[in-house]
Amino acid sequence: MPGGAEPAFERLTAYDDAEAAVAAIRRIYDRSVALIRQGFAAAMADPAGTAPVAAPYPYVAFRVTPAQLNVDARLSHGVFLEPGIYGSTLTRPDIFADYYTEQIGHLMHHHGCAVHVGPSDTPIPIAFAAPDVSGAASGFDYDTLLDRATRPDLWAINDSIANSATRPLPDAPNPLSLFTAERVDYSIARLHHYTGTAPGHFQSFVLFTNYQRYADAFIDYARSMLASGEVTGFVGPGDRVTAPGETIDADAFSRDLPQMPAYHLKRAGGDGITLVNIGVGPSNAKTITDHIAVLRPHCWLMVGHCAGLRRGQVLGDYVLAHGYVRADHVLDDDLPLWVPVPAIAEVQVALAEATSLVTGLRDHELKTRLRTGTVATTDNRNWEIQLGTYFAAFNRSRAIAVDMESATVAANGFRFRVPYGTLLCVSDRPVHGQLKLRGMANEFYRTSIDQHIMIGIEAMNILRRQGVERLHSRKLRGFVEPGFR
Repeated sequence: MPGGAEPAFERLTAYDDAEAAVAAIRRIYDRSVALIRQGFAAAMADPAGTAPVAAPYPYVAFRVTPAQLNVDARLSHGVFLEPGIYGSTLTRPDIFADYYTEQIGHLMHHHGCAVHVGPSDTPIPIAFAAPDVSGAASGFDYDTLLDRATRPDLWAINDSIANSATRPLPDAPNPLSLFTAERVDYSIARLHHYTGTAPGHFQSFVLFTNYQRYADAFIDYARSMLASGEVTGFVGPGDRVTAPGETIDADAFSRDLPQMPAYHLKRAGGDGITLVNIGVGPSNAKTITDHIAVLRPHCWLMVGHCAGLRRGQVLGDYVLAHGYVRADHVLDDDLPLWVPVPAIAEVQVALAEATSLVTGLRDHELKTRLRTGTVATTDNRNWEIQLGTYFAAFNRSRAIAVDMESATVAANGFRFRVPYGTLLCVSDRPVHGQLKLRGMANEFYRTSIDQHIMIGIEAMNILRRQGVERLHSRKLRGFVEPGFR
């Protein structure tokens, strides 16, 4: 059962105000973390005599009767579709307090019911509450301490809820959230490792790219925004913070870059833009989206390079994906290939509008530079030298471009109910003899990257101005869903 056995509903305290409920969630979490850290410090001082302390995650639950289901079923989230008890463990109210308040408030408003909060029966693993051993004495035996402490339960840290692969046991609560607290904590830890920035810096609109030069262009844009006063700060790898009016030290970011460096142009309420250079390949694309998904962003977009397949394309043309050939293989077990990954209309329109605004092109001129079609994503970087294997498949699919990340990013967006989109730039045309050679590639980079990244940024600005409620499409939700977005 998702999240394991949890407390009886009667043991929880009812609240009729979302902010009061989140304050209770915070008190339970903060108390548990303080107890764990105190016990950890005592165990470090006396490893042989003191055992680490176990303390629980907060738990939140709703009980919905058939009479309370009289709501608009067309809503994409914030509603329950069946009567029963819904519950979940929660974590990190310092990051998610606004999200919890919003989601709990929607459910209380739509169903006219109270929310119930209390300690769960799931202890917080010591690695997620007190992971720092830098102050341990010389010779400190961390492994021995862990043998007596709560460790992460990898059987419980899974995506069975998001994959729609589980139903609760009789008399057990339905899942309230796509992710249990342990699953969220696991991803939060991995995000800091992979991106070099703390999860609290991530913004609600996320751009993915596969070249560091896009990050350099994003930093240049951030410089102008910091001077404008429209943003609250900029954060790069190493959690280096630049405040408005200060100068970004890009050289500091370039030292000891993590595997997938992240850059955050922050706005009030977390509605700024994060850019992550995920590098090349579907494995990286899956890894980072698996983890960013727990932060519940409003949208993510792939803005990278691709190989153009059509004779009429030229270097620097744009490809707006409306479908995907999923030959990446990394998500086949989580999202079978027979599941379609549809385009999100609001994102498609925003990307097309942004392309027109940034390039200045309209109507027929725009169509000559921006082509909508299918993108084939492969896990074979050298597909060009196995053209006999790939030619017929790409041709049958009517694909207009090939890359290594876009279908993965889109499929994980579909799986995790995060609106997604893809705008690629043609950097080579190997089928037609135009290879990505060094000199030609450098010239292409100089002339295209600034414009491309600005299109991605402008698309995010359009979506934010339109209001995020329009963005969360019902096509991302099943007919049995958790209440939280």
